[in-house]
Amino acid sequence: MAKVDVLLGLQWGDEGKGKIVDVLAPKYDVVARFQGGPNAGHTLEFDGKKHVLHQIPSGIFREKTKNIIGNGVVLDPIVLKREIEGVAAKFNINLRENLYISKKAQLIIPTHRLLDQAYETAKGINKIGSTLKGIGPTYQDKIGRQGLRVGDILADNFKEKFKKLSDIHFAILKEHTIDYNWSELETSFFEAIDFIKQFKLIDSEYAINNELNAGSSILAEGAQGSLLDIDFGSYPFVTSSNTVTAGACTGLGVAPSRIGEVYGIFKAYSTRVGSGPFPTELLDEEGERMRKEGNEFGSTTGRPRRCGWIDLPSLKYSIMINGVTQLLMMKADVLSIFPTIKICTHYKLKDGTISDTIPYELVNEEITPIYTEMKGWSCNVKGILKEDMPKELNEYINFLEKELKVPITLVSTGPDRTQTIHR
Repeated sequence: MAKVDVLLGLQWGDEGKGKIVDVLAPKYDVVARFQGGPNAGHTLEFDGKKHVLHQIPSGIFREKTKNIIGNGVVLDPIVLKREIEGVAAKFNINLRENLYISKKAQLIIPTHRLLDQAYETAKGINKIGSTLKGIGPTYQDKIGRQGLRVGDILADNFKEKFKKLSDIHFAILKEHTIDYNWSELETSFFEAIDFIKQFKLIDSEYAINNELNAGSSILAEGAQGSLLDIDFGSYPFVTSSNTVTAGACTGLGVAPSRIGEVYGIFKAYSTRVGSGPFPTELLDEEGERMRKEGNEFGSTTGRPRRCGWIDLPSLKYSIMINGVTQLLMMKADVLSIFPTIKICTHYKLKDGTISDTIPYELVNEEITPIYTEMKGWSCNVKGILKEDMPKELNEYINFLEKELKVPITLVSTGPDRTQTIHR
C-alpha cells in the first residue's frame, strides 16, 4: 500500500527543507505542501542558480513531479503570481503543467496583511516577530468560519464575498494607524486572482488519495519548524498552523494510517528568527561567527537569525511528537570553523532540577543549558564524499544518533543539491 512520506523541520524553521525536498523529489511522483504560506522561504541551489520558494512546493524543478498546494496552506495570490512568474522566467518552466492548487486552501487578502501589521505594532515590546505576511489573521478567519477559499474565486459573487470580508477588517483597522493605498492593493489582488484561474484548481484530498490508490509515491513538505507549532511550540511565539506530522493529515486530507517515513530535518547547530525562547543562543562573538559562516539571514524577511549550539532536549521532543523515522542533518560544513563543538544534552532549571524535557513555561523559565564538548573537525568539508568524512564529524554524528535514538541517514555539506552525503 502506497504511503505519504513527510518531511519537516525539527527546530524553529530554516533547517534547509527546500534543498532536501529538491534532493528527494526524483523518488516521488507528487510533492505536496500541507501548511503555512508565504511566511516560509525554502531555498534551493543547483546548476549555479539559487532560488527561494515561498508557496510553491519544492519539487517544482523536477519536470516529472506533480506539485500540490494543499488545503492546509494559506495562499497569497499576489505573492504566488510573482513567484510563478519568477520561476518561469529564471528556469523556463511551464508551471501550468505540474502545479495544482487545492480549492480548499484559504486566501490571504490584502487586509489580512494590514491586520498583521496592526496587531504586531500594537504588541510593542511583546511582539511575536511576525513576518507580516497576513498568516495569523488568515488562519483566524479560517477558524472563525468567515474566510475565503481558493474555490470561491470561481463563484459569480466572489467580489461581493471579498468586499464583505474586507469591510469586517476595515472596521478593526479603524482602531489602528496604518498607511496603505487600498485602490492599489485591490487592483493587484484581482489581477492575481485572474492569473490563478489559469491553473489547475482541484479537490486536492481526492487527488492525493487517488494518487495513493494508484500506487504513486507522495512527499508531504512542511514549512517552518516543529518548535513553532501552534500547539507544541514555544507559545505564544509560534506560527499559526500545525507544523508537525499530524498537520500533514489535516492539511492534505490523508488518514494517519497512510503516513510512511517521517524525515526530520535539523541543522548541526540551532537558529531562530524573531522573538521567543532560545536556550542555547549565543550572544557573543561565537554566535556572530556562526551567523556569518552559515549566512544566517531569513530567506523571507532578510532578518539576521539568532544562532546557538544544538539543543538535544528540544530535538528529542520534536522527534517524539512527529514519530521521526530518519534524521537529516544540515550545514555540517558551517561548524568547520570551531575547534570545539558544544552539544546541549540537558537543561538546568531555576530550582536546580536537571532535565532533558521541555518545561511548560519555556518562555518564562530560567534555563541554563548543560553542555557536552567534542573536538571539532576543523577542516573544509563542503561537498566532500562519504569516504572522506573526517573522524571528528563521524564521532559527532554517532553521538547524536546514540542520544536521539534515530538514524541520521543524510548529511548536507553545502547548499547545492550535489553537496549531500547519503549514509
